[in-house]
Amino acid sequence: MRSFASDNASGVHPKVLEAIAAANSDHALAYGADPWTERAVERFRELFGAPVEVLFVWGGTGANVVALQTALRPWSAIVSTDVAHINTDECGAVERFTGCKILDFPAPAGKLLPDHVVAALAGRGDEHHVQASVVSVTQCTELGTVYRLDELAEVAATARTHGLRVHMDGARIANAVTSLGVDAREVVAGVDVLSFGGTKNGMMYGEAVVFFDLGLAEHAAFVRKQATQLPSKMRFVAAQFEAMLSDGLWLENARHANAMARRLHEQVADLPGVEIVHDVEANAVFAKVPPDVVRAAQKESFFWVFDEPSSTVRWMCSYDTTETDVDAFAELLRKVSER
Repeated sequence: MRSFASDNASGVHPKVLEAIAAANSDHALAYGADPWTERAVERFRELFGAPVEVLFVWGGTGANVVALQTALRPWSAIVSTDVAHINTDECGAVERFTGCKILDFPAPAGKLLPDHVVAALAGRGDEHHVQASVVSVTQCTELGTVYRLDELAEVAATARTHGLRVHMDGARIANAVTSLGVDAREVVAGVDVLSFGGTKNGMMYGEAVVFFDLGLAEHAAFVRKQATQLPSKMRFVAAQFEAMLSDGLWLENARHANAMARRLHEQVADLPGVEIVHDVEANAVFAKVPPDVVRAAQKESFFWVFDEPSSTVRWMCSYDTTETDVDAFAELLRKVSER
């Protein structure tokens, strides 16, 4: 049975593997001085219709560290939700490597609010307090919800009014774009720097840091190197992004994953004791499930318990999740629920 533990559990899309194999020919200069990197950067500029700067990195945590480091001073603070990946699942990497505190706010739907940004300004100008300098939002959120364009605009406008930069953790930005049914440019409106995900959407490894504020990119290459995020054979990261962006593969993969999550939601919503706890807007389903059902189901198909006290689990769908996979998993849950 396929795993619903994470979209990181899926394999690599065949077209991405083909792109890696095609790049594995002859020699090419290292550290991005190669035609694959040049073409991939151009694909990003076409995607966003802007002269963005793009730095390729190894992974998502590294992308967030590099992106945020460029916008921070040692006394700065980052404003985020309490469930933000940078706050809960990156082993304190952002705080360690930037040296800056994260000011986190409770967000039941996983979404930062303008009021959170304003609240983070307490102590502004006081040398005894860290200074809120960057707002970090995650799109899609860690709870599988998606910011509407007006919600993002309000947060970005509030940040801008008070002189704060805006960072977007877009580990699953493709799922957000397809969920909203809009152009990618609309989703990043008001964003200064974006962590653009690829690994969770069918790539082998590699993410991109996209700078819309070119001033932030001025010293970003040095930040990337110090953060150990500079791939020497960068062509193998760039070739994957070129494959993903050239023919809309990144959106096709995400659209399918989202559809499978909706199907799973429909299949399990009426199971005894199962309560869907967040809107299913991307490729994740969060549900409260009786602990005995969780334990029984995990013996046959492992998935993560997101919150132990409430027995809330997370089921993730991937680009290669099939209808058969969903139906079989739903049947497993039904079978163990009726024992």
